[in-house]
Amino acid sequence: MTMLSRVLGLLRDIVIAATVGANALADAFFVAFKIPNFLRRLFAEGAFSQAFVPVLADYREQGSHAAVQALVNRVAGVLGGTLLLVTGLAVLGAPVVAALFAPGFLDDPHKFDAVTGMIRITFPYLLLISMTGFCGGILNSYGRFAVPAFTPVFLNLSLISAALVAAPRFAEPVYALAWGVALAGVLQLLFQLPSLYRLDLVPRPVWDTRHEGVRRILKLMGPALFGVSVSQINLLLDTVLASFLPTGSVSWLYYSDRLTELPLGVFGVAVATVILPSLSSHRAAERSEDFTLTLDWAVRMILLVAVPAAVALVVLAEPILVTLFQYGELGSFDVRMASYSLQAYSLGLIAFMLIKVLAPGFYARQDTKTPVKIGIVAMVANMVLNFLFVLPLLFWFNLGHVGLALATSASAWLNAGLLLRRLRAEAVFHFQPGWGRFVLRLLISTATMGLVAWGLVPAVPELAAMGPLHRALAIGLVCGGGGLAYLVCQAALGARLSQLRTPRSHA
Repeated sequence: MTMLSRVLGLLRDIVIAATVGANALADAFFVAFKIPNFLRRLFAEGAFSQAFVPVLADYREQGSHAAVQALVNRVAGVLGGTLLLVTGLAVLGAPVVAALFAPGFLDDPHKFDAVTGMIRITFPYLLLISMTGFCGGILNSYGRFAVPAFTPVFLNLSLISAALVAAPRFAEPVYALAWGVALAGVLQLLFQLPSLYRLDLVPRPVWDTRHEGVRRILKLMGPALFGVSVSQINLLLDTVLASFLPTGSVSWLYYSDRLTELPLGVFGVAVATVILPSLSSHRAAERSEDFTLTLDWAVRMILLVAVPAAVALVVLAEPILVTLFQYGELGSFDVRMASYSLQAYSLGLIAFMLIKVLAPGFYARQDTKTPVKIGIVAMVANMVLNFLFVLPLLFWFNLGHVGLALATSASAWLNAGLLLRRLRAEAVFHFQPGWGRFVLRLLISTATMGLVAWGLVPAVPELAAMGPLHRALAIGLVCGGGGLAYLVCQAALGARLSQLRTPRSHA
């Protein structure tokens, strides 16, 4: 389901690139969309879910269905009420929000007014999608993963429809995309409710901050707002600084970030979503050995995908972008600029994905302080590197938007390394037998894949001269050949499907 959602997300970005390209209004839309989307990841996918799921696991383990329902009702009331207030303030103060997140647009009144207007349209998405994430957290805790994973499909379908059907009817087509975001929030929330009804856990919001479970969640969520979403904060800082760079920089970063989000979202988020309830359950039942085995399994699964994906994106950055996005309003110069930042982001892809599965090792044990401390270190490092790479201090020229992507990747590696070091120091995670063989197979298989892909890929001018279908077939052959080489090499070196199974509980 996550794969379907992400593939449709890629199709959505192809349509958007052809419709609005990488001009000033496109930059404005991506900023207006990124702000509520960023806050959604803090409230829904990030801090909130990491605080809510472990507490819900405790209530399921120790309490009755009535106690779980009471917790759900009160969390819905407090979360929904808070987000309603935040959304209302943001809509009323849209110019302030625009100035805060895109200060570089202040010198361009047309650009700034466009951001302000679209923020008013897109910001309610924060409330709707955060409540959707809350409902999805309940379903995941009960082992219902398919519906929450499928839900983002509605965002992609809504934006594709807005670009193809509604946009031609607007004086400025980009505004149709903003309305598409708002509609998607409504559809995604409504889609969750039937599944909750079958569990008899449809939220009935009650404002009660004194409830014991709510207080525990709020206590955990405060620090987690920072700890679990450092990579997203870094990406948002990139957007702020990119607003001062040449027109198109925000869009180049967006398109390149979207491609790194494909493996991160398909696999990194999926594995993290699955292991958090499992880790929380092991912690609640004091099954420390199962906790360690689950975390070790998750790290191996991440590396099996992240390492070859990172190498493939570095090797094939421009050919993939040409195939997917060089149509309509997006030209060859924009694609080339986006390919540079894609390669820079790809250098940090492994770290981005590791963070997704290492952070739950803390949050499942209701330890939010440690990731926060590590997150602060990583974010400060990212800010320092942003200025070093973007301002001409280390180089006779500045690296522009590429420097922003490099800084984000470097800080992600620092974040992941410190998380892993702390988990090992606390004896929560230790490498299980077989890691040496695993790493050797991985390196040899990835190197083989990279060489095969590099040998098969056509030259960029030759690829750009092809029609859309021929481009897709050419890149499909390259990716298929590289992927086949990777799998054959893994199998020849002893990898077996049975090694991918989740570890069995010792309970």
